[in-house]
Order: sequence, then structure tokens, then C-alpha cells
Amino acid sequence: MHYDKFTLENGLRVLFHQDKNTPIAAINLIYDVGAKDEDPEKTGWAHLLEHLMFEGSLNIDEFDLPLQKVGGSNNAFTNNDYTNYYMTLPKENIETALWLESDRMISLAFDKKKFETQKSVVIEEFKQTALNEPYGDDMMLLRELAYKKHPYRWSTIGREISHIEKATLEAIKEFYFHHYAPNNAILSIGGNFTLEYIKEIVQKWFGDIPAREISKRKLPEEPEQTERRELTVYRKVPFDMIYMSFHCGSRLDDDYYIFDIITDVLDDGKSSRLYQRLVKDKHIFDDIEAFITGNNDLGMVIFSGRPVEGISMEEAEKYIWQEIDDLKNNFVTQNELTKSINSLEFSLAYLETKVTSKVSSLGFYELIGDVDLINNEKERYTRVTAGQIKKAANRVFQPEKVSVLYYLAENEE
Repeated sequence: MHYDKFTLENGLRVLFHQDKNTPIAAINLIYDVGAKDEDPEKTGWAHLLEHLMFEGSLNIDEFDLPLQKVGGSNNAFTNNDYTNYYMTLPKENIETALWLESDRMISLAFDKKKFETQKSVVIEEFKQTALNEPYGDDMMLLRELAYKKHPYRWSTIGREISHIEKATLEAIKEFYFHHYAPNNAILSIGGNFTLEYIKEIVQKWFGDIPAREISKRKLPEEPEQTERRELTVYRKVPFDMIYMSFHCGSRLDDDYYIFDIITDVLDDGKSSRLYQRLVKDKHIFDDIEAFITGNNDLGMVIFSGRPVEGISMEEAEKYIWQEIDDLKNNFVTQNELTKSINSLEFSLAYLETKVTSKVSSLGFYELIGDVDLINNEKERYTRVTAGQIKKAANRVFQPEKVSVLYYLAENEE
């Protein structure tokens, strides 16, 4: 995929993909700040700020209204690594989107009443997703178990609801000014435009925004895990669950591609190993999956499963280890490897059919430091061999490197 890249004097990085086949403009703006940039005692703030970004600026009282009037839509998300805002609208109205994004980059309103409203919304979201929903705190518990130093140990929603309750408008304002700036942002645009026009309108709307002093990221290094970690909790849930996690590499490491294929071999449809062996044949699990987190820094490979009634946690874990040992002792078949690579290539190719996905990928790859991945990530997958898979499995899937969460249903008797 062809793209152009340029940088404004204030540090804003801009990526543009010309797509002559779409009537819409797609705009994606990433701020290089996520939950990992929070104070351990002040978590959930990056997500709270994302909510506040839709509450208007000094010049625009309602952010959504001007966009809706020109046929546009928008949304956002925050994760541990970054915060992402995105819009689509008719290409004729692209400047409306740039006007809105540039305005809230420089002059967010920080209205006290709106802040308290959004704080209440986020507190309620915390309750609904993490406290009241069945299994809602599973990843929160697993993160705290698997990470001891790195800020991946808390989820985007936060470690504790009190951290959000105690957040003040002034504190969130300070967080904004330390992270939200053109020199900490990546703007990607797609649509039927010329590069010259994009340079002109981006300069028009963003060029005069001053760069700011950005808080320097000093992430603690996660020490190598050298002993098994285990936690058992009881919750009001209908079924027992087991979770097992292992650390693997960062998003740019070869490990990412190797373990993406490994988890695909284990858990990609009803022909996968975990389903065929542990669900269909041996009836150990009603449901089981394997996936990678794909974090920018040290990620995780996670197994999660719902054992059949009557199967103990210890027995369920034993059968997962049997599948892990098979990977460690034997090569995956060429058919499995080819099937997995083809499936992953198809997923990448599908993303390239939508201009929204293209601009999102451009921004993400630029963020992690290799925008050219948008054109050569397929090759990273095709280079993975059965030998690399076996070697990586033996290195990562060790008994002293596992974190295990037994998530048990409370006995109602």
C-alpha cells in the first residue's frame, strides 16, 4: 500500500494514503499515551481523559454536533499503550474533522460540570464491566498476577474505582497538557485527495499549535519470572474458569509472529488442536481458547477455558500442559503452519479493503516504530518455521514462568 509521510514543525507526524475508490475521508489521530503512563495510585486517568475529549472545547460546546451536521461519525478507545480517536465523513467535509481535532488538541474546555458528569460515567462503566459483570475482573486479576513491575499490571479501566473517584479536574488537566500535544501525536488520513492538498489543510489546522513539553516515559522493566504464580478466587458466576499466562515478546519482536501462529494452531475454529482434542474428543472443556495480547512492550500468551462440570482445576490445567508439551516436543505439521499463515494473511488482506482500517494501521505502525510493516508484515509471518515454533515454545512455556488463575463459582449451599 502506498503512503506518504511528513512532519510539521511542531512535531506532528502525518501519514496519508490516497484512495481514489472511496467517497469518504477517514481520519485517525493517535496520542502516544495510555494506561501504562499513569501513576500506580492514579490509574484509569487516560481513559477518563478520552471521555472528557468529547465534552467540547473553548470554541466548540458540543463536539459531536458539527460532525453530525456534515454526515460524519466518530469514536475513540484507550488501551494500555495509546489513545486513539477516529472519524469518517464525506470527503468534501474533511476540514470539519481537522477543525474539530485541532481545536480539542489545543483548547479543551475543562468544564467542571462536564468533568463530573464524565467521571460518573466512567465510575459506572467500572462497576458494570469490572465489578458487576460475571468474570469482569478476570483480566484485572491475571494482570496483577503476571506483572509485578511493568504498568501492564493494571487494566485501562483502572486498578481501583477509588482512583477515578479521587481524580480532580486540575489533575486531569495537567495530565492532558503533559501528553496531548502535536509532538506526541500521529495523524493519519485516507481518501481521494492529493498529497499537496492534505499538506495544505493539515498545516492550516494544526501548524500553529505549539509543541509542548511531554512527560518522559520511564517504564520499569519487568523482571524475568522464575517461579509459578497461582491465585484462586471465588465469585458469583455460573461456571469455573481457568486462566494461564506466559510472558512473550513485544509487538515488534519475532515472538509476536511466532506466538500469533502458535495460538492460531491451538485455537482457530473447530479444526484447531484445543477444540478437537480437549472439547470434542476428551470432553475436558466446554470451551477453551488461546490468544496473545500483542502489547507494544512485554506481552502475554493466555489460555482460558471453562472445564466440563466435574473436572477439577488441577485436571484441566494438566490437559492444557499436555497440549503445550506437544508443541515443545514435536514440530507443528506443515499443513497446520500453512493453514495458520494463510488465515493470518487473509485477515491482513481484509483490513486493506477498508480505508478506515488502512489509516488506523498506518498510525499504529508509525507509533510502534515501523510504519513499513503495513506492507511487509505478511513476510514476517511467512518467515516463521516449525523449528522456530518449537524453540520458542520450549523457551516460554516453562512451569516456572506460568501465572495461573483459578476463577471458581461460589458454592451456594
